[in-house]
Amino acid sequence: MNRVFGKKKAPGPPAPSLGEASEGMDKRVGSIDTKIASLDKELKVYKDKLKATKNPAAKKQIQKRAMDVLKRKRMYEKQRDQVMAQQFNVDQASFNIDSAKATVSTVAAMKQANTELKGMMKKDLNIDDVDDITDDLADLMYDMDEINEALGQNFATPEDIDETELEAELDMLDDELEEELAEETPSYLQEPTLPAQPTGLPGLKVPEEEEKALRT
Repeated sequence: MNRVFGKKKAPGPPAPSLGEASEGMDKRVGSIDTKIASLDKELKVYKDKLKATKNPAAKKQIQKRAMDVLKRKRMYEKQRDQVMAQQFNVDQASFNIDSAKATVSTVAAMKQANTELKGMMKKDLNIDDVDDITDDLADLMYDMDEINEALGQNFATPEDIDETELEAELDMLDDELEEELAEETPSYLQEPTLPAQPTGLPGLKVPEEEEKALRT
């Protein structure tokens, strides 16, 4: 039977998570960077030798070795860029999965809140009851305004007082006050009474009426 249908494959190890894959790629990038740094040091050595070497044949040999090192450096740099691009895609996928999970949780919470709100609206809240409450409050506020207005009335003021009589009495009080002030003011502070202004020119005879007025 096993020869006909074959054996069932044993389950392999679980696939790594996106976070584990990203960490592995990060280690690979670090390892490649270490190799590139080592090649940079080796290139610097060859560069210094080229400056010091005068023999053309020896210089050509050093240039060949430096070229091989530079090729390996370019190869590692290309590999590093590829791994970093893959790591970016993995991190982007992980971010999208986390965003999707957060969205699912948000939608579930909104559904739960919607269900609770509907239940409260049907059970505990009634628009007719709210209207009745607001109407009752408006009536109470109107009654309170009337009560406050009634309490604020001045009961000591009669309603049959004539305003004309009040104005006449006020004028009399003003006159009495002016007379009292005039009596209390010393004479040297009172305004002097000046004679009437003459109407004729100097040297002319003043009429009798004006002369009498000046004498008084």
